[in-house]
Amino acid sequence: MDTSNPAVFVNAELLQMYLGKKVRAVIQVMRSDGGVVYGKSTDDRQLVIKGTPPLIPLTNFVEVIGTVDSNQSIHADIWTNFGDTFGKTYSP
Repeated sequence: MDTSNPAVFVNAELLQMYLGKKVRAVIQVMRSDGGVVYGKSTDDRQLVIKGTPPLIPLTNFVEVIGTVDSNQSIHADIWTNFGDTFGKTYSP
């Protein structure tokens, strides 16, 4: 594991502070359109994720690691599926 250049954990509001920097974010996938994924950040704001998603289908919740393009978008290099019920409580 490379710890020489860690990615800061951000939500949509914090993106503007990290333009051109490496970040990580967890989003709820709202829709996917080719190489662009639209999702909801942990602060309930929309994020645009650019890049090439994995060949396997994305789940409802995804973590991305990449470079901030603008105050609303990240160019992702790494995509990690977190499942369809991330952070939800199970009750039988």
